Amino acid sequence: MQAVDVERQATRSVTAMPGVRASRRWWRDGLKAAVERPVALILLAALSPVLIAIAAAIAVTTGRPVVYRRRVIGYGGVEFDALKFRTMVVGAESVLERDENLRKAFAVNWKLFDDPRVTRTGRVLRKYSLDELPQLINVLRGEMSLIGPRMISPPELSRYEGLGLGPKLVSVKPGLTGLWQVSGRQRVSYERRVELDMHYIDNCSLSMDLSILLRTLPVVLKAEGAF
Repeated sequence: MQAVDVERQATRSVTAMPGVRASRRWWRDGLKAAVERPVALILLAALSPVLIAIAAAIAVTTGRPVVYRRRVIGYGGVEFDALKFRTMVVGAESVLERDENLRKAFAVNWKLFDDPRVTRTGRVLRKYSLDELPQLINVLRGEMSLIGPRMISPPELSRYEGLGLGPKLVSVKPGLTGLWQVSGRQRVSYERRVELDMHYIDNCSLSMDLSILLRTLPVVLKAEGAF
């Protein structure tokens, strides 16, 4: 019942906002999840040797844990743990808390362009977005989409709410990839990321998702905008 109430509240909030269509999109809110879950399962099975190899590399070079659970905001504002291969030193969050300069730099874009907490193995994984492969499990669970807006942490949601975009952002599931990832990735300013995510939410369609999906692999292989 709680999940249903959250969904209804999110839907009412979004449809009441100016510029957002009241009608629910047949692809985004109907067929999309039914298609993405089987695809995620197939990808997990096909990539299982790669996943095992990455996990072993992390364990050998930097120890355990090999998977990092990042607390993020999902559909309807419900929090969940997004799974990623660990790319930072153990206790990375405490390092950020102790360093005021790092905290200030992080607050600008919610990213650090030269993050000293990232391990050597982690830099390789991030370069080719291999650290995000465990999020296929989140897609399988129904917590994420293959394509969607950028996932954000609970503290970052306040920034969207300050812009009046909080309800709109949580009207869809965050994506493993999305429009901003194929439009420059980390080279895109924070403001532009927000614009791209809002554009995706307003215009999500089967053709847009297929376009983003086809553009993702070349971008990842070229390591464009990654750090």
